[in-house]
Amino acid sequence: MRAIQRLFLWVSVCLAVLGLKPALAAPADDNWWRSAVIYEVYPRSFGDANGDGIGDLNGITEHLDYLKDLGVDAIWITPFYPSPQVDFGYDISDYRGIDPQFGTMADFDRLEAAAKERGIRIICDLVLNHSSDKHPWFVESRSSRTNPKADWYIWHDGKPGGTPPNSPPNNWQSIFGHSAWQYEKARDQYYYHAFYKEQPDLNWRDDRVKNAMFDVVRFWMNKGVSGFRLDAITSMFEDVALKDESYLAGMNAYGERNIARLYTDNLPEVHNILRQLRKVTNEKAGTVLIGETYLPNVGELAKMYGRNRDELQLPMDTQLGLSNKLSVAGFRGKLQDAETKINGNVPLFVFSNHDNPRSINRYGDGKHEGEIARLLATLLLTPRDAALIYYGEEIGMTNRDPKSKDEVKDPIGRSGWPKEKGRDGERTPMQWNGDTNAGFSVSKQPWLPVAPNYRTVNVSSESRDPNSLLNYYKKLIRLRKVNQQFKKGDFITVDNSNEQVLSYLRKTSDGKAVLVSMNFTASPQTVKLDLTTEGIKGEHSKLILASYPNASGSAELKDLALPPYGSYVGEVVP
Repeated sequence: MRAIQRLFLWVSVCLAVLGLKPALAAPADDNWWRSAVIYEVYPRSFGDANGDGIGDLNGITEHLDYLKDLGVDAIWITPFYPSPQVDFGYDISDYRGIDPQFGTMADFDRLEAAAKERGIRIICDLVLNHSSDKHPWFVESRSSRTNPKADWYIWHDGKPGGTPPNSPPNNWQSIFGHSAWQYEKARDQYYYHAFYKEQPDLNWRDDRVKNAMFDVVRFWMNKGVSGFRLDAITSMFEDVALKDESYLAGMNAYGERNIARLYTDNLPEVHNILRQLRKVTNEKAGTVLIGETYLPNVGELAKMYGRNRDELQLPMDTQLGLSNKLSVAGFRGKLQDAETKINGNVPLFVFSNHDNPRSINRYGDGKHEGEIARLLATLLLTPRDAALIYYGEEIGMTNRDPKSKDEVKDPIGRSGWPKEKGRDGERTPMQWNGDTNAGFSVSKQPWLPVAPNYRTVNVSSESRDPNSLLNYYKKLIRLRKVNQQFKKGDFITVDNSNEQVLSYLRKTSDGKAVLVSMNFTASPQTVKLDLTTEGIKGEHSKLILASYPNASGSAELKDLALPPYGSYVGEVVP
């Protein structure tokens, strides 16, 4: 370090002699994530650089300029590690490698370096709950009851008096259907798997497991990544007493009785591990922890930040964007919850991901898809939040669901058909242009077929259209970065009795405010706003951005007209 300091001093002296000033590096922003726009990349479907029909790391690198132009701060890449691909990468057999179908470690290093040059951070998906059954840890663990890794996974004897393999310890079910217990003859025991049987759960009560996984985290931090999205993080612990779950009404997609998950999800022990993990990631300033946190209420979400803000920085608020109903009261309530009930922490809002049908399929009405897509973009990008965009959401990609069981690639679709069609529909290739395979691949047959609307819904055509959804996203993202009210302003809902239009302010301490109003209906609406109760005397609004054409440059707050599903953003002025 002293040698570097001496070198810097020597360079500074030389520049001073020449009458020049040394360029000072911009200070690192360790809290960059607080207002970040994070973009989820599903690597199998984003860009195929080698023409084999499967997306890869080099395919991501090739499209970094697009992501920079979009304005994202970071990309979260779903698993690219070596894997048998039973669950498309979420069954990991080597936490420190790259699956050959995605490239090499050199390819990852190039991606990380190229992203850094463009000011884009890399966030890795990390699966802590389980590994692949092909991972060397499990291969050893299953071999006997006495091997060094015998306790690295969740092993139990079957019910007394039962006959294996039909006497599991209890009635717990896999999230993907059927019993969560798999019999292993070599041990004459059952192992627990919250997901597929090929994904045995790790035993986080064993410190050796914890330390091994923490070393994995350090490995990737040393590679330059800026954070981790933690898969299935609430599933890391199970009840040690193995109590049976209660049965609930109804049947699941696999023809089984529904059960509660009181003893296999969101147990208190999770928080202790998250605190320890946070200490590890704090070893590299600016590293963010994002949680996959499907939780029942905002109170449980608040706990994931930690009492001392020492657990996750960004647990996903899935209650807002995955509500699947365009309800003003519902969204207003969820936004207020995020503002007032998570102890001042930053919410991470998400409307789409690789496990849920695309947002426009869930919220669209079959007639106003373009308008509703802009409304959802406004909802995502104008509150006080960190925002997560799923690849293709910014161009309006829709699901392309399998039409028959023979087409299904996702195992849960094969076992649950036709009630459960699987997740292939939301994982189709990125639509780059109107050429063959939407410009995703030169292969004759990509791993999934592209959606049929790719000739009009694609990056190339929307980039040329100033009124496209893509360009609306770009404007919203830029607004977050340059407008002081969106950068630093408080979030305040107004007109709270209105059931057709959702309105809120972003207000800074100097009294300046920006108004956001969104019409949630298929009919024109007129908003009549009085902001004096918020200490704002302005009676007019100066247009900043609207989701519809021919918006008035100036409007009266007591007579603000919005077209069907129209979104308006304006500066409040006297």
